[in-house]
Amino acid sequence: MKKPTHNPESQAFAARLRHAMKEAGMKSSATQLADAFNIRYWGDGITPHAARNWVIGASIPKQDKLNTLSDLLQISPHDLMFGPQLSSMPLNEPTHSQDMGMCDKEMMRQFIKLNPEHKRMVRHWVKLAYLFEQNGGLNNTSPRSASPDSAG
Repeated sequence: MKKPTHNPESQAFAARLRHAMKEAGMKSSATQLADAFNIRYWGDGITPHAARNWVIGASIPKQDKLNTLSDLLQISPHDLMFGPQLSSMPLNEPTHSQDMGMCDKEMMRQFIKLNPEHKRMVRHWVKLAYLFEQNGGLNNTSPRSASPDSAG
């Protein structure tokens, strides 16, 4: 019986998927991936066999499943499918550590040392804080009173 060959694009996707799973605190388990995916996906779920095909590079998910998968793993669909693209970063955001203050640099140093599950939690809270701020936050809340440094 001839072993199926996988194309380079599928293999590269599988490598990014396994890395994203690790960063999200997941094992490279097709069953765990399928279970977590099916909780979030509104259509017919996937089988562990389908998830295994993604993990080993035998297939690539269609766009709707890619969107759910990227949401689950807290990575953009583009970055999961093609890898990070530095040129897509907004110009007004700092891209180098010298653009950050001492407190931000120390925070990043500590973040890098966290285990994948704690990194996922921090990314989640930062995303929530960002969305909260973008939606106007609480009325009559000054930045000082919302500062973590001013809390107890």
